[in-house]
Amino acid sequence: MSFNKVIIVGNLGRDPELRYTPQGTAVCNFSVATTEKRRDKSGDFQDVTTWFRVTLWEKKAEVAAKYLQKGKPVY
Repeated sequence: MSFNKVIIVGNLGRDPELRYTPQGTAVCNFSVATTEKRRDKSGDFQDVTTWFRVTLWEKKAEVAAKYLQKGKPVY
């Protein structure tokens, strides 16, 4: 068995959206933007932004919705 571990460090692209399932489980969705500088063919640096969609469940979802806001840095 194998697995991959990814650590995403970036800024929130929008405010977290908190909702609840019919069973009462909290679900929070938000997006995180990461930016890196890369050289293009002419040698100039370009900013490249990658977006990640994140979903949190239960207590973590409620905490994220309470404390996170658009533009805040997240780890």
